[in-house]
Amino acid sequence: MVAALAKAIGTLPEELRRSLTWDQGKEMARHKSFTIATDLQVYFCDPRSPWQRGSNENTNGLLRQYFPRSTNLSQVSQDQLDAVALQLNQRPRKTLNFETPADRLQKVLQ
Repeated sequence: MVAALAKAIGTLPEELRRSLTWDQGKEMARHKSFTIATDLQVYFCDPRSPWQRGSNENTNGLLRQYFPRSTNLSQVSQDQLDAVALQLNQRPRKTLNFETPADRLQKVLQ
């Protein structure tokens, strides 16, 4: 998990690599290794406090429209994941003043 996340984070522009907020899941048990590998500080939400990661929780709900809880993600192709990501990144969000995440990213990168 740490290696894959570090690799993905490394592809982001520096403006988007300030910190990472995570829940209390065991996936980030090696968060210190991640911080050393990426120079990115990891912050953890308080237990049972999903509102501290509101945008993430909203995105999880959107993802459930494509991949219900019972979905075996090892059976989902990278092409399928990319297609869902494209759809979600082109979907306007109230929290972004009804801009799409793709539009907002473009503004950051300009």
